[in-house]
Amino acid sequence: MKSVADPSALADLERRLLALRPDAIRRWGTLEPGEMLCHLGDATASVLARPGGEPGPRRSLVRWIALYSPLPVPRGLTTLPQVDPRRDGTKPTDFEQDRARAIAGLRAVAAAPPEALPAAHFAFGAMSAEDWYRWAYRHTDHHLRQFGV
Repeated sequence: MKSVADPSALADLERRLLALRPDAIRRWGTLEPGEMLCHLGDATASVLARPGGEPGPRRSLVRWIALYSPLPVPRGLTTLPQVDPRRDGTKPTDFEQDRARAIAGLRAVAAAPPEALPAAHFAFGAMSAEDWYRWAYRHTDHHLRQFGV
């Protein structure tokens, strides 16, 4: 299972992020490339801003399907307003700066010790550090596939 905890998987995501062009055509969804980079940056920042805490409700099956099943991440899911660049999330400004922020966020999650990560995800429930490292990989991979990268 690929995870940002694996340096080669992290390097592959970084390579793909660097291959993304500002004029890339999306295959599905509504985000433009710059908006997607802001979404990724906001998502990792929100994870790193809520360390520790008590585990939320156990949603083992939902978490397993989302993070570990061979099924692709479903398309068209609604995200939280604070990580949606068309709502309360960061708005794209400079493509290269937004890309650098997305990459820095991935690196920060990959380097985060377990105690620096939240005990739960809003939809998946209780999460281990390994779950968060896998989430960062799957989430980024999903959005890169959205643009054929």
